[in-house]
Amino acid sequence: MPGRTKVKQNQPEEDDTSMVDVPTSAQQPVEEQEDGDVMQEDRSEDPVEEEEEPQRVRILPGSSETAASFEFLKEGHTLGNALRYIIMKNPDVEFCAYAIPHPSEEKMNLRIQTYDTTTAAAALAKGLQDLEDLCDVVSDEFWTQREEFMATKS
Repeated sequence: MPGRTKVKQNQPEEDDTSMVDVPTSAQQPVEEQEDGDVMQEDRSEDPVEEEEEPQRVRILPGSSETAASFEFLKEGHTLGNALRYIIMKNPDVEFCAYAIPHPSEEKMNLRIQTYDTTTAAAALAKGLQDLEDLCDVVSDEFWTQREEFMATKS
């Protein structure tokens, strides 16, 4: 561990730099409207390029028609467990499981193995559609029950 530094008593203290010496900002000044709101610059003349969002689902290498591993980006246990449950309800599916490879990565891997009657990709598509339908039913029932509750409360 380094020792303490000694203050030299013979040196004069340096003055702080004044704000006059500081270089100006590279930011453009913002105009204010009469009512005090900040006015945004109209950039409609510039061609706007939309960023393409990367594909969030991909088939991992080593997959076949009836056995495939899918990688979902920005997904976790919530979708993984629900999707696994719904896909396993399909009688054409032999095996389905999910895993989070590492907690610090926003990835979820889903493995589906089917019998010869369907493909893994078709089982995934059916599972996603079934999960969406289930969520719609739960949402509709929730709002129906909430409206009934609010009507009896008043």
